Amino acid sequence: MNAAPGRAPRQRVRFLPAPAPGGGGAVELVAARVPVLADHPLVRGPRFKKLKIGAGHRLDVKASGVFVLGIGHGNKLLTDLYNCHLTKVYIVGGRFGKATDDFSDTGNLVEKTTFDHITREKLERILAVIQGTNQKALLMYSNIDMKTQEAYELAVKGLIRPMGKSPPIITAVRCLQFALPEFQLEIHCLHETQQYLRKMVHEIGLELKSSAVCTQVRRIRDGIFTVDDALPRTQWNLQSIQEAIRNCQLKVETELEKTLGHGENSPLHQLDGDTDERALQERP
Repeated sequence: MNAAPGRAPRQRVRFLPAPAPGGGGAVELVAARVPVLADHPLVRGPRFKKLKIGAGHRLDVKASGVFVLGIGHGNKLLTDLYNCHLTKVYIVGGRFGKATDDFSDTGNLVEKTTFDHITREKLERILAVIQGTNQKALLMYSNIDMKTQEAYELAVKGLIRPMGKSPPIITAVRCLQFALPEFQLEIHCLHETQQYLRKMVHEIGLELKSSAVCTQVRRIRDGIFTVDDALPRTQWNLQSIQEAIRNCQLKVETELEKTLGHGENSPLHQLDGDTDERALQERP
């Protein structure tokens, strides 16, 4: 932001000496507009010295993908989005045949096992069991009577989810690729950590009478945000960030109103079309 073009210095009127029209060395005072030196960058220093930035759902050092940040007023929305308990989606890679102490392919090797007996059908049966078990947990922690009209309406809107603390819950899982010893899963989950997903890969290997390590954890969706909304490192500049804020404003507002019933009191309504400019305005 400090590298962006700043506003022009203020002008003020001063009376400066100038040669009189008659000549002869006479001097008179003439009104002139001159810039205020206090506004010069070398005098004023950096325009922005502090900017409040908040982090959403974290990614550990071995994971990648969508990472949501809040800037300025956006920090107020991070808590609201957290309370929506939205599903996150990961692409998780695995490799059969070995186990490590931290369940990743870079950990210390614990054992090697055979894996030739594993087929895609066997893997998908294990995934179906995992999903079925977690669906029961989802209903239990949602605290909703499934025989009521409320449950039906929430199911239609896709809002059946735990609205409080709960253990990690896998809402959906499927196999995307299978080519021994490698495999790749798509996992939809709530309240997870990336380490929990690595441990899940390890346990899948055990269920298949083998072992497995996690080779990749990449988050492709965090609630309403997808990789299409994310800014790659080459676009970490003021213009791209402002545009991203504008593009995401409507979808954030819609989700908060649908899930939490926020209306005019939502922090998002405090922002107008110049949200990003107001959030980044100069402070005394």
